[in-house]
Amino acid sequence: MPELPEVQTVLDTLETRIRDRQIVDIEVIYPPIVEDEISQFKKRLIGQHFRSFRRRGKYLLFEMDSMTLVCHLRMEGKFFLLDETVPIGKHDHVIFYLDDGIQLRYNDVRKFGRMEIIEKKEDYSDFHGLGPEPFDRRFSVSYCRNYMKGKTAPIKQILLDQSFVAGIGNIYADEILFAIKTDPRTPACELDEERLKQLIRHTRRILKRAIDAGGTTIRSYTSSLGVTGRFQLKLKVHAMKNCPICKGKIRKIRVGGRGTYYCETCQRP
Repeated sequence: MPELPEVQTVLDTLETRIRDRQIVDIEVIYPPIVEDEISQFKKRLIGQHFRSFRRRGKYLLFEMDSMTLVCHLRMEGKFFLLDETVPIGKHDHVIFYLDDGIQLRYNDVRKFGRMEIIEKKEDYSDFHGLGPEPFDRRFSVSYCRNYMKGKTAPIKQILLDQSFVAGIGNIYADEILFAIKTDPRTPACELDEERLKQLIRHTRRILKRAIDAGGTTIRSYTSSLGVTGRFQLKLKVHAMKNCPICKGKIRKIRVGGRGTYYCETCQRP
């Protein structure tokens, strides 16, 4: 699933391509992707312009003239910008016809992605019950301490909880825990203040580097807009064979139902 850096890459790329473009028509080929009633979805969006581009966790927020179009890519969602002469593909499910003759196509092999229209806001802090953004000042040591107090769930599982902090997924959780030399199975409540400081610092460092690199392109993810993520070249532990520090073998286990990579030498309990 695309995580915060990948979603940011898609958003930044789209902003350079479709900012201020007007929607002149919409074709919804697979209706379940749109959570609103289809006729209302089309009626409300046709004639609107893409004015500003924001992200909340893993959600894309397209602010139009008088509303916000929300999209979650889920497992396989991608956007393509194509000329109208290009035949509609098997997995193109929602097509936005723009005023310059280009089509913004939402493509999704698994059809898990979702779109909805919400009220345009100044502040999306309460959006879908998400926790603070990793770069938000609210993501602090005191916040982490209070959230984790009494929680015996593994720290890896807590990092993946979007109500704790928004946007971190499986790849970056592994990288963050390797950076702070913490076993992914460690109960969250056992992290002391120094470890929490490291958690915040390395979360921001790793995500920023990933954004700068255009995200991580592994498995089937690409931004689908002519941008290929390069952060996979900088991964230390996720899907790796040997530890870059001790040269020992990277182990793969399951934590909270998710495949988890860690070094049992460098990440002791």
